[in-house]
Amino acid sequence: MALGKTEKIKIIKKFAREKGDTGSPEVQIALLSSQIDKLAKHLKDHKKDVHSRRGLLSMVAKRRRLLNYLKSRDEERYSKLVKNLALEK
Repeated sequence: MALGKTEKIKIIKKFAREKGDTGSPEVQIALLSSQIDKLAKHLKDHKKDVHSRRGLLSMVAKRRRLLNYLKSRDEERYSKLVKNLALEK
């Protein structure tokens, strides 16, 4: 259920703050959001896949922690990212 290499590269290019940036909160949150969407679609078809559901919950929690971190550091970057990813909040 992992993202493909080309998908990952495209997301990194879109959200990177500078060339070669893969570790900024924006990139990490964007990658997690993409994985979460993909896994949520999988779970709609496979309702009894408990192991994947647990992984989904941990990814959602990690994304929430990263969003809280970004909000505490830079409100402007946070609001821009939330708007760009169409996240609730």
